Amino acid sequence: MYSLFTSISARRRAAIAVTAALAATLLAIQLVGPASAATKHRNRHGGPVASRRGSARGLGQLSGLLPRNKLTLESAIQVNLSNETVRLPLYPGDAPVPGHPGQTEHVWYVLLDASDVGLAKDLGVNYAPKLANIAISDPAAVQTVTLDSPTPAQNRFGPALVHFQDAPDFSPTRSAVPGPTGFPLKSFSPGAVAGAGYSPFIKIAGSEVVYNAPIVATGDGPFDVVHHTNTGDRVLNVHIAPPAPQGQYFDNYADLLFVKGFDAGQPIVYLSTDAGQPLTAVLERSTYVPALNDAAYNGGDDFLGSARERLFGFINGQTGGDNPQAQGFQHLVLDGHASQDASLSNTALINALRHGGDLLNVFGDFPTLVDPRHADAYSPLWDAQLGLWTTKAVNEGLNTRQIDENQVFNLAATRPDLLTGVDPATGQPAPYGAVGVDINCAVIGYTADAPTANLAAPAPNSQFPPR
Repeated sequence: MYSLFTSISARRRAAIAVTAALAATLLAIQLVGPASAATKHRNRHGGPVASRRGSARGLGQLSGLLPRNKLTLESAIQVNLSNETVRLPLYPGDAPVPGHPGQTEHVWYVLLDASDVGLAKDLGVNYAPKLANIAISDPAAVQTVTLDSPTPAQNRFGPALVHFQDAPDFSPTRSAVPGPTGFPLKSFSPGAVAGAGYSPFIKIAGSEVVYNAPIVATGDGPFDVVHHTNTGDRVLNVHIAPPAPQGQYFDNYADLLFVKGFDAGQPIVYLSTDAGQPLTAVLERSTYVPALNDAAYNGGDDFLGSARERLFGFINGQTGGDNPQAQGFQHLVLDGHASQDASLSNTALINALRHGGDLLNVFGDFPTLVDPRHADAYSPLWDAQLGLWTTKAVNEGLNTRQIDENQVFNLAATRPDLLTGVDPATGQPAPYGAVGVDINCAVIGYTADAPTANLAAPAPNSQFPPR
C-alpha cells in the first residue's frame, strides 16, 4: 500500500484515498465470509441452486462471432466470443511526451460514445446524451483536443489527426496480489496511469459535443500486447494498416478484451477502459484517470446535471469457476485470473472469462430498452453501487447471482437483512448507494436476447430513478 502512495504524485493522493481504504479495510467481508464449499452451490433448503432464465447458464452465446444485429456499438468490426475480444477501428493522434517539453508521440484511440444523437449514428457509436453534463463539477473530466486541417494531398480519405493534451503512461506494471480470501487484495498497482491533463472524454475545440475516445496505445510499435508496456491492459492485438492503393481505404484496428455482465435479465458485453480510482483500475484492467474521480456526480444517476448511470457490483457473492451463481469481487479474484496479464496466449484466463469469470456486474440503463427515457439515460460513465451480502445471506446461500437492476433495488429497499451497502472507509455495512467509484465502460452488445425491460417492478420507495 505504501509503495502505491509513493509511486503516484501528491496531487493524486486524494483520489487514491477512497479506494485504497476500500482495499485495505474491507475486512468486513471476512465477517460475512466467502461462500463456503458447503453453501456456495446450494440454496437455503440445502439442495442445488436451480438454473434460472438469464442467469446460471444464461451467459448467452459463448463462441464464434457475435451477429451484427446484436451490436449496440455498430462501428465494431467484429466481436469474437471465442477469445473474448471486440475489434474496433483504431484512430491516430498525438500527445506530448511526458518529461520532454515540445516533443510529441503518436497515440492511438478508439471511439465508443457521443453526446449528440446524429453524430453517434453517423460514427456508429453509442448515443450517450448524459455526457454533455460531465464537466459540470469537474472541468478536467473533459479534455479539449484539436484536429489537423490537412490538405487534399495530405488526406485523400480518412480521419484527421487528433492532438491530445496528454496521454496515459502504459509503462507501469499492473499488480493484483490476492489476499487470504481473494479480495480484498493484499497489494495492487495500476498498469496504466494518466496525467492531470488527460481524460478519455474529449471535446474538439469549436464544438460542444462530448466523445468517449480513450487512448489505448502509444508509440509506433511494435506494440506489447502481452505485458502491455505501451498498450492498455485489455489490448490483445494491434494492427496498423499499410498505405492503401489509390481509391481504397484500409482500417487500423485493435482487439480488446471485453467484459461480461447483465442488464434487464439479459447477458451483455461491454468494454472497460478507464477508472477514477486506482483499485478500480486494477480490477477492471483499465487506465487510472484521476480527472474522472469528480465527474458529475456521485449518486446522480438520472437527476439534474448527472453524467453517470448506475452499475451494481457485489463484494462477496458466491465463488467457483463452475458455479452458476458466482458473481462479484471475490469471484473475479479467485476464479477470473485477476492477478495475471491478459493476452491471447493466456488461454486459461480467456477460457475462465468466457465461462463467467468476470465481475458480472448488473447495468442500469441500456440502449436497447423499450422505454426511450431509460434507453437515452445510458452513459458509459458508471457510478458503482456496491452491495455487501450479510452473514445471513451467505450462511443460507442467498448471495445468488443478480441480473436485473430493479431486483437489486428491491433487495436493498426491502431486505436489509440480506443486502446492504458498504462504507469504503471502514468496510462496514452502510446504507445502499454510491461509494465513490466511477468507471468508463462503453457497451458493445448482447449475447442472447436484447435487454428490453426490467424483470420486476420497483418496490415502493426503492432507489428507482425519478420520473
